[in-house]
Amino acid sequence: MEHRIARKLARIERSATMALADQARSLKESGRKVVNLAGGDPYFTTPGHIMDAARGALNEGFTHYTSSRGLPELRVAVADHLRHRFGVTRDPAHEIVITPSAKHAVFVSLMAVLDPGDEVLIPTPSWVSYGQMVRLAGAEPVSVPLRADDGFTLSRELLEAKLTRKTTAIVLNSPTNPTGRVLNASELRDVADFSAAHDLVIISDEIYEQIVFDENRHHSPSEYLECAERTLTVSGFSKSYAMTGWRLGYVSGPQSLMNAVLKVQEHSVGEAGSFIQRGGVAALTGDQSPVRRMVEQYNRHREWAHAALRQVPGVECALPEGAFYIFPDVSGLGFGDSYSCAQWLIEEAGVVVTPGSAFGPGGEGHIRLSLAASTATLKAGVSQLCGALSTFN
Repeated sequence: MEHRIARKLARIERSATMALADQARSLKESGRKVVNLAGGDPYFTTPGHIMDAARGALNEGFTHYTSSRGLPELRVAVADHLRHRFGVTRDPAHEIVITPSAKHAVFVSLMAVLDPGDEVLIPTPSWVSYGQMVRLAGAEPVSVPLRADDGFTLSRELLEAKLTRKTTAIVLNSPTNPTGRVLNASELRDVADFSAAHDLVIISDEIYEQIVFDENRHHSPSEYLECAERTLTVSGFSKSYAMTGWRLGYVSGPQSLMNAVLKVQEHSVGEAGSFIQRGGVAALTGDQSPVRRMVEQYNRHREWAHAALRQVPGVECALPEGAFYIFPDVSGLGFGDSYSCAQWLIEEAGVVVTPGSAFGPGGEGHIRLSLAASTATLKAGVSQLCGALSTFN
C-alpha cells in the first residue's frame, strides 16, 4: 500500500548524528567491536543531588501536568542564571519557557518566528538539525560558510553577502558544534550591528555555554542592548549537567516573541516532565562543582586528542575553544570526501566518527570526534583512528 507522505519531508534529511549512533549500535549488536566517537552524550552520570530531586518528586507523586511555561521555581532559577552569568534580565513569569530539551527549544523558536518563504542565515559548519528544522517550518536555510583557514571566523561581511529581502532570522551557536569555536566580542558585535540594521531575529543556541577552555569566555548576543529585544536564547541541561536522557531545556526572550513560542509549545508537547523539571531546579541552584569537574576532564581529553591528531601526517587540527568536540582536517589524506573517510574508519579502525559534510558547507574535508566519551574509550578510539590514518595511502 502506498501511503501519502507530506511533500515537505522530501527535503528533510535524517539526522546524521542519530543515524551514526544507530549504525554503531547495530555493529555492536552484530558482535563487531567498535568505538563510538560520533555522539554528543557525556559519559558522566548525572550528579546525585539532581537525581535525588527527581526521585523525591516521584516519591511524592509529583507526576502530573505543569504550566506550559514550566515550573515557576525553575523559571526563577533560569532567570537568576541569566542575570548572574550574562547580566541579562528576563521576567520569569512571561519571558522564559521550559522545554523538553534544548533541541525542542530551537524548534519552537523557529516555528514561532518563521513563515513559508522566509530565509534564515546559518553560519556553517553547524549542528545538523538547524537547517532541517528551518525547512520543517516552511522556510529556507541559507548557509554562511566559514573557512577553516580563517579559524571559522564569522564576520558582518560574510553575513551581508547572504542577505536578501527574505532574510528573517539568524541562527547562532557558541560554543560551536562541531568546530569548538567560541564567538569573540568582535564577531558578536558584527552580529549585533548586522541584526539591528536589518531587523532580524537571533536564535542563539547556547547549550555548551558552560564548557569553555583556557581564557575563552562565552558571551550571549542578548547581552548587547540592540539584541536584547530580538534574541531568543536557547540552553538546557544535557551537556553541562550530563542530563541528555532527561530532555530538559529552555528558551528566553522578549515577551512578544515568547508569547508566540508559548503557543507552539502548548500545541505540540504541552510542557516538560514535572519531576524532570524538579531535577532542573536542583541542577541550577545546587552544587556546581560536578560541572567544573566535567569541564576539567573535557579539557584533558581535548589536549590529549589534539596532541595525538597533530602527530598524524597530513592531518591539520585546531585546538577547540569550547564544547566537547574536535574537528580535524583530513582533506590532505586523499580520501576524496569526509564521508568516505568516516566509512573507511569504521571498516579499518573500528571507530565511528561524524563526517564533516554532515555539518554543511565549510565542513567538508573534516571529521568530528566527540570528547565526551570516557577517558579509556576516547584514548582507545583516537589511538586506533590515528594508527589507521597514519597508514592510509
